[in-house]
Amino acid sequence: MYDALIVGAGPAGLSAAIACRNWDLNVLVLDEFPKPGGRLLGQLHQEPSGEWWNGIEETKLLVNEAERLKTDIRCSVSVHHIEKVDTSYRVHTNKGLFETTTVLIATGAAEVATPLPGWTLPGVMSIGAAQVMTNVHRVRVGDKGIIAGVNVLSAAIARELQLAGINLHSMALPVSNPVTGDAANPKKVMEALARIGHLAPSAFLRFGSKFAKSALIRNLAVRFYPKNGMKMWGMPIHIRKAIVEINGVEKVESVTMCSLTPDGEIIPNSEETIDVDFVCIAGGLYPLAELAAVVGCPFRYIEELGGHVPVHNEQMETPIDGLFVAGNITGIESAKIAREQGKVAGLSIAQYVLQDKKNLHTVLQQAMDNVKSVRDSASIQFHPDINEGRIKVEDAFQNKKNIS
Repeated sequence: MYDALIVGAGPAGLSAAIACRNWDLNVLVLDEFPKPGGRLLGQLHQEPSGEWWNGIEETKLLVNEAERLKTDIRCSVSVHHIEKVDTSYRVHTNKGLFETTTVLIATGAAEVATPLPGWTLPGVMSIGAAQVMTNVHRVRVGDKGIIAGVNVLSAAIARELQLAGINLHSMALPVSNPVTGDAANPKKVMEALARIGHLAPSAFLRFGSKFAKSALIRNLAVRFYPKNGMKMWGMPIHIRKAIVEINGVEKVESVTMCSLTPDGEIIPNSEETIDVDFVCIAGGLYPLAELAAVVGCPFRYIEELGGHVPVHNEQMETPIDGLFVAGNITGIESAKIAREQGKVAGLSIAQYVLQDKKNLHTVLQQAMDNVKSVRDSASIQFHPDINEGRIKVEDAFQNKKNIS
């Protein structure tokens, strides 16, 4: 019987395991990937301060600390069911059954699939898949590509692909359909761009992004957006053009792109064909929360957090006794925040298992304060009004506890 079983060996799961082991808890970490690190493994970008964030090196730090504490980490293990049994849990995996007093679900996020005509052709992939192939497996995804989807995720990964020597023609919107929604709306996309303008290499673009926070200025910017796009890192970003079709017979050969009105309508006879051999679709991220649903955790749809999230509080507790969550399953944010949330979850688990005999309240409060501090200083926000979203989910937790 384990004191804690952690599903997910990403930044949240590893940080939680370290916190638990620091209090001498018997911990097991499971992950379906062949090695620990989660999405950290593919991350490589430069912060506005000039410092580089290297996910592989950050993973090494966490894994080395976990191993120093003799943490049991098992990879290539898939968890497919969790059941509550009296005062413990049974965790069902492809490698057998495990019993534990508490469970932390730190499964992270998944990419939104954005369908476009031709998207089943070989050479079409999600932007996250391109990141993993490039930064983790060191496999070149193609010679010349294009990105369908303009958002925080695609902007960050596009730069990573460029640093690996991959040629990107441009980044444009996906064609409007019932699934793409706001991602195909130039005005909505301009709002998102205004939030990441500070990351631009050009001082002019960084200066302009400050003014783009005004709705009036954003609308004018969309209306007079350059026909050839606005360049970041030498790559044109188009919000007045959309990829309407991916062409090819046995693999990607080209894409068809059309010009758009400021409201996102296709301008007739504006088609152009662009030769590429791969396409990255960037539909964004959503919390990967199926396991929390399996065990019976209540959910709330909170747009500011990226979708349906398990109800939880600041201590990463859910309304189900002994069940905890941390990381992007609780809302789409950066790996740094997931790491800090993992510390909170690990300390909360220690407090739960040890029945607060070690007086963990002070150190737990410090860890929760750290989460807020890192969030406030985050260089990238995937969703606006993240703090309002956190308040909503905390209220949902309190309401659920009061009813119970």
